[in-house]
Amino acid sequence: MEERKMKNMKKLVALLLAMCIATSLVGCGSQKSETPDNVGEVSSANPVSDDQAAADEVAKLIDAIYVQERNENTDEQCEAAKAAWDALTDAQKELVSGEFADPDYFGRDTGDASKDDPRNGDEIGENELLVVSFGTSFNDSRVADIKSIEDALQEAYPDWSVRRAFTAQIIINHVQARDGEKIDNVQQALDRAVENGVKNLVIQPTHLMYGAEYDELAETVESYQDKFESVQIAAPLLGDVGTDATVINEDKKAVAEAVTAEAVKTAGYQTLDEAKADGVAFVFMGHGTSHTAKVSYSQMQAQMEALGYDNVFIGTVEGEPEATACDAVIESIKEAGYKKVILRPLMVVAGDHANNDMAGDDADSWKSMFNASGAFESVNTQIAGLGRLPAIHELYVAHTGAVIDQ
Repeated sequence: MEERKMKNMKKLVALLLAMCIATSLVGCGSQKSETPDNVGEVSSANPVSDDQAAADEVAKLIDAIYVQERNENTDEQCEAAKAAWDALTDAQKELVSGEFADPDYFGRDTGDASKDDPRNGDEIGENELLVVSFGTSFNDSRVADIKSIEDALQEAYPDWSVRRAFTAQIIINHVQARDGEKIDNVQQALDRAVENGVKNLVIQPTHLMYGAEYDELAETVESYQDKFESVQIAAPLLGDVGTDATVINEDKKAVAEAVTAEAVKTAGYQTLDEAKADGVAFVFMGHGTSHTAKVSYSQMQAQMEALGYDNVFIGTVEGEPEATACDAVIESIKEAGYKKVILRPLMVVAGDHANNDMAGDDADSWKSMFNASGAFESVNTQIAGLGRLPAIHELYVAHTGAVIDQ
């Protein structure tokens, strides 16, 4: 009993120390991270409210780093949030809830981060190949879907040093706070390249299309043009967008064939026709966008039809274009008469959208909405990104080669 009391006291002391450190840091860079003077105070008169106060303090620290802009205190804020979380009891951890914070932020097991490589080393020579991804905090997916692309590019171009950058600071902060892995954002990566004396810089985005993320990347890179002898940005996965929904190309054809073949194999069928005869429809769920590049999703549907893939449907989380919204896809599959559905992401990385928006248990996930429709005998999911497929690696290698060989 005394030993348990001592352990609890040590946890309490550690928590208070973490709170003291964190309170001085959280306010830097964001007003919403400011905390009242009495947050974190512990009163033995009300242990329930004490637990909630401790959890609320951690929630504030998490919310403070759940931001898209890095500031001079980000490293310290990430460290403080993790220290405060570690000091909580298991019961207190379950009480963590904020604008963005929840127990899963630190508590969810997403795999072994040590298998990843942030690729942020220095002294790399004159030729750098910077692979830019949105990013994911799911460790296993980051290794399978992003690192594997980087590895393939490094193998294909041994005279170039492959480095990494993520565009999502929110994800960078999450991985750093939880796992201690520091990944560069785009500006950090470009500054690092300048400091390393890189002369020739090739940037390969892992983005699906020429959308908003690609535009923002190009704008940032433009301000660094005079820092290098040459700077080139390679094409995204699906290649040129085209003018309307009927325009398809070899890149889209290759992606359509690769993801369909893998989905069929994973589902245990020999061919797509065999799955069709069994009443199975495959739904490949992308992100969706309001950008003009959203036509790419319609083009992917056109590509499936051109290949004769009648039981393959394209959907998007954001429901843009409208025909790719969940309810529209459900109606299309019902009209076609399929009774079994397999959901799989049309995304380079199987991250939050794949695990939660597609395959999650909440009522608004695609799996739940398909089941709630009552129209299907079974609804199954395959959580795997495009980035782990060898055929996709080959496309990125080709896109990179197109600018290296110019």
